[in-house]
Amino acid sequence: MQTTVIDGVLEAIRIGGGFLWTASWAIIMGLTITSLVQVYVSKERMARLLGEESLGGLTKATVFGAASSGCSFGAVAIGKGLFKKGAHVVNVLAFMFASTNLIVELGLMILILLGWEFLVAELLGGLVLITVMALIVHVTLPENLFEQVRAELTQRDDEQGVTEDPTCGMEGNDQYSIATDGGETLKFCSKGCLETYQQEAASSGGWRDELLSWGGWYKLGNQYRKEWAMIWKDVVAGFLISGFVIVFVPQWVWNALFIRGDGVIASAENAVMGVTIAVISFVGSIGNVPFAVALWGGGVSFAGVIAFVYADLITIPVLNVYRKYYGWKVMLYILGVFFVTMAFTGFLMEELFSALGIVPDLAGGETASEQTYFTINYTFYLNVIAFALSGVLLYAYWRGLGAPGRYRDPVCGMRTDDDAPQVTHRGETFYFCSTHCKRAFETDPSEFLSVSSIASDSARANDHHH
Repeated sequence: MQTTVIDGVLEAIRIGGGFLWTASWAIIMGLTITSLVQVYVSKERMARLLGEESLGGLTKATVFGAASSGCSFGAVAIGKGLFKKGAHVVNVLAFMFASTNLIVELGLMILILLGWEFLVAELLGGLVLITVMALIVHVTLPENLFEQVRAELTQRDDEQGVTEDPTCGMEGNDQYSIATDGGETLKFCSKGCLETYQQEAASSGGWRDELLSWGGWYKLGNQYRKEWAMIWKDVVAGFLISGFVIVFVPQWVWNALFIRGDGVIASAENAVMGVTIAVISFVGSIGNVPFAVALWGGGVSFAGVIAFVYADLITIPVLNVYRKYYGWKVMLYILGVFFVTMAFTGFLMEELFSALGIVPDLAGGETASEQTYFTINYTFYLNVIAFALSGVLLYAYWRGLGAPGRYRDPVCGMRTDDDAPQVTHRGETFYFCSTHCKRAFETDPSEFLSVSSIASDSARANDHHH
């Protein structure tokens, strides 16, 4: 019995790791494209452009969302910032749908792991999701409730000193704050976003010019690192969970949860159940795609699987974020609107694809357990190229190639200049981004010298060998 369990665990890890290996190049390439858009497409006027309930505002929200990150929590946090600044509710929700359903890395993963039919359903369904949601909100929106919540949210954040990161719209942190020349204090959600702001202030020329310099690659590497930081837990969890679900969840469970058959009732029930499973799965972002593969392998219908993929914005952890931001009433309203929208769109996609005769065959192809994942094929070569690109981006960031500032703070790694706070220790001068880091270094220099023993030689800032 023990041997059987161990064999099952190893097989689950093999399948989950195999899925991850198969999709790695797509994730890396998708995140690289997303990083390019995030760095070189300005979004500073987004909230103003999304202030009205109109077709134009809805279109802009969709475009902005598709050009944003694919992290569910990131989408919700940015949506909060947009809502607080005056963006209309329907545009905020459309932005969130687009940023979790119409992004490049998600589409590539779906194409590789589920097939082109699911990709078409995801892209077309993403637009249908936004349209259906907009109609439901237009008819049911409690305007007074949301205006009251907006005022309360602004007042609460002001009382608590909460400010939005000017680069991404997420909540700023006192630890990452700077004072501008005009006396304004800007707060950032992370060191990476603070660096992004400094890079933008120091940059010159267009994106073509920047990508011909190390400074442009440093920007891109910084954004790429931030994108991974937001989603890597969901990605790893999603692939591992999919392997364990495939190996350990017996077929009778899927048979009990999802009605079999080709009728309208079966399709509708499967779509509703797919969204329900998503709510309690705790897997969000692009990590729900491998879980969807497990559902598809278990015989769940097209409607159930694609509805599950749509539903990463109403998992229990994300619902809890809505509650913290807006309160129980708004959280339940969003849950109701999203649940109906996602289930209806999943049902509609199956009915449409059935009418067109393009619903994929459940019985076709090898099962996950029968597949051989780690072989020398096109996936291997694409992964080699993708990993090499990833290595270049991360190397450009961690080595500070072309980064603004002549020196690297030994405490936090930020780039600094001659006029920054400085300390001479054992005949060597160290420069700091703030007095906070300077004091931390003075308290115990040995703690940081093992991490960085950067000398005060200005030539090191752009030396490719430092």
